[in-house]
Amino acid sequence: MPQAPQDQIAPLLTPEGWDLLASLKPYREDASFELNAALRKAGHTPELVSAVLTQSRLRTKAEAKFGEFAGQMLFTQAGLEQATRLNVAARHAQRFAAAGIGHVADLGCGLGADSLALASLDITVTAVEMDETTAACATVNLIPFPNATVVHADATTVPLDGIDGVWLDPARRVTSTSGTKRIWDPEAFSPPLSFVEGLAAAGKAVGVKMGPGMPHDSVPGNCEAQWVSVGGDVTEAALWFNAVRRPGIRRSALVLGPGGAAELTSAEDFGGGPAAPVGPVEGYLYEPDGAVIRAGLVADVALELGGHLVDEHIAYICSPGLLDTPFARAYQVREVMPYNVKALKAWVKQEGITVLDIKKRGMAVTPEELRKQLLAPGRTAGKKGAGKTATLVLTRIGEDRVAIVVDPVPDPQ
Repeated sequence: MPQAPQDQIAPLLTPEGWDLLASLKPYREDASFELNAALRKAGHTPELVSAVLTQSRLRTKAEAKFGEFAGQMLFTQAGLEQATRLNVAARHAQRFAAAGIGHVADLGCGLGADSLALASLDITVTAVEMDETTAACATVNLIPFPNATVVHADATTVPLDGIDGVWLDPARRVTSTSGTKRIWDPEAFSPPLSFVEGLAAAGKAVGVKMGPGMPHDSVPGNCEAQWVSVGGDVTEAALWFNAVRRPGIRRSALVLGPGGAAELTSAEDFGGGPAAPVGPVEGYLYEPDGAVIRAGLVADVALELGGHLVDEHIAYICSPGLLDTPFARAYQVREVMPYNVKALKAWVKQEGITVLDIKKRGMAVTPEELRKQLLAPGRTAGKKGAGKTATLVLTRIGEDRVAIVVDPVPDPQ
């Protein structure tokens, strides 16, 4: 039976546990069995060995979000899944610092990622967490910052007198015996969106992290909504109220990638803004970043590229020429064919294709299943380096379903 999170953390909060954890080399799955046996043979209890190995594994996994800081932090599996990436948390903190906010309550602080970023900017932080085990982890993670205090309490009950800023990361999952399940209704979050709006109505500078799939009609009218993507993955929709809301911006897409940060903004409400023309598939096809799509800024990118949509309801852009943009992935168009499985299978065979990447939008097609139908037995998308590679984009143009053969344009170095 799996250990409860508190059983995986408590043994580490002892001198023996902390020293043993610090002595381990970076986690390797292929060496974990032998290490388990060696630690038990050295006289450590099974509970402590399980706890340090679990934490070592989580620290290695957490490097993607926390970098070198992960090696000195404590994590739970659930907490790590919802934790804000440190480079995104730094941008949250900069909002409060730029607004001159001196004391921020991080309500529902989780493992303390946002509190860590806030405290590193010399902002006083009151970090509140209802789960006792998670609060213990946050306490350890914030030890280097004397201006951060962790409170084990319900976020909705903590007095906010004298605190001028509030950051919230509501719980958007419920846990049951069968695992965790995502919640979609903002009023079912903990705390709910109405609680956030109440704090904003009281005049406090408020920021809240919501899921990237938040519907536009659920976004309050008095805030700025910013969708954020990291390395192509949309990680959040952040809502900003009062002093941390930027003037003249209603919605935005922030794209963080290897080339740095780029942002596209609009003062228009959802459904407003410019309209892009519709035209043929030609030249170069652009796949907008997910944050751009979520923020409703596809037409803005199309106009910026001097391009057009291939269909007014589909988020694919075409332009006769190639222009570099951080807001979309570019592909050179090679061929446009009607979508027909039999014809595509013949095309794959004729071209000698062994590796097939399939993208789709606006079509009820499962790329994995179609790939199996099109490729000969034994040929899969994963066997790169042998044979011929091709990329197909499946989409609708009006009532027609088409397959577009494209070549990915290498990212500029």
